[in-house]
Amino acid sequence: MLKICGLREPDQAAAIAALGVDAIGVIAVPASPRFLSPPQRPELFAAMAAAGSGCSGVLVVADPTDAQLEELDGARGHAVVQLHGDESVERCRELGQRLDVRLWKALRVRSPADLEQAAAYAGVVEALLLDAWVPGQLGGTGHRIPTEWLVGFRPPIPWWLAGGVGPETAGDLLALLRPDGLDASSAVERSPGFKDLARVAALVATVRGSICAAG
Repeated sequence: MLKICGLREPDQAAAIAALGVDAIGVIAVPASPRFLSPPQRPELFAAMAAAGSGCSGVLVVADPTDAQLEELDGARGHAVVQLHGDESVERCRELGQRLDVRLWKALRVRSPADLEQAAAYAGVVEALLLDAWVPGQLGGTGHRIPTEWLVGFRPPIPWWLAGGVGPETAGDLLALLRPDGLDASSAVERSPGFKDLARVAALVATVRGSICAAG
């Protein structure tokens, strides 16, 4: 599976959905250069849905408060909320009970020991997303988790890999690590939030080719 994250333009969302990606991510963290304000999100998700019926909208948030729950509601066009902050297992469970969306939890990995957190989220969220830990930044950095840390990593729930995922790296990552999905952002951009559609298309082709080879 493939997710393209950090989109800001409805026309790009439509074009990328039409390429056959599985998910498109929108950033709801104000500090991010890819932040998209709440009033703009429904139009982007609507454009995505119109172009690719099999594509899921993902809203990326960090440590949402109860006051933000209304904007996390699935009626805004997204099907998934990706929790990219320091949300505990207990907080994820509570949000799952209060929201009508699927939940993914991002884990920012600073050392191999951080991978031990993964099992605790089984049965609480639908999937995990692993990204490299970078001081002061939540994601979209292009930094990679050392692949040797992830060889043999098999958590009890599906997991996605982020960080430096592009058409040049995707095939090797899929073959070596066997994640359930890849998440790409900065490696397929011209500038923050504006994707290079040719690179996205090349990434889609690489992922499809890898899946066919594995099958």
